[in-house]
Amino acid sequence: MNNLSNQLPDFVLCDLYKAQLVVIGEPIPEGNLPKKKQVETAVRTDFLGDNKKNISILVKDEQAVYLNDTSLQFLSAILAACKLNLGDVAIVNFYTNPSDFSNIKSRLKPNFLIVFDIKPSALQLPFDLPNYQVQAYDQCSMLFAPSLDLLTNDSREAKLEKSKLWLSLKNMFNLS
Repeated sequence: MNNLSNQLPDFVLCDLYKAQLVVIGEPIPEGNLPKKKQVETAVRTDFLGDNKKNISILVKDEQAVYLNDTSLQFLSAILAACKLNLGDVAIVNFYTNPSDFSNIKSRLKPNFLIVFDIKPSALQLPFDLPNYQVQAYDQCSMLFAPSLDLLTNDSREAKLEKSKLWLSLKNMFNLS
């Protein structure tokens, strides 16, 4: 029997032994041990961004891991207008990663929560909110808005919705 037929692929081995390193060969004398280096490891995240300012953005995109390019450009422009960037936020695709508010709160610790195309009941919140109303709840300011698809087109309705969103964001972030 061929030993190679029983060999696991490299990526499987990496997943099995994430935190362990085994070196086969001659032992290294203690005086010649390399200094400890910080090794960057790939960390699986369920959100896009660095969440530096604890601002969580929930979207619903069936076609993308996080969100499509058009929506990302739109959100980036909105964030820039609010003097923020992708490093300041955590963008979660609710379609691929559904969570309730308590889970989001414990994981991401948002001070601000901006939600596109998701009802408060889907987050198991004990209330309903109309779009664009900034609401404080559990030490978090939250804002619900319609889908990014509606906001990213050039129709008259989209322009009206964008202006409503901008007024609410100015209120939420105390912008002038």
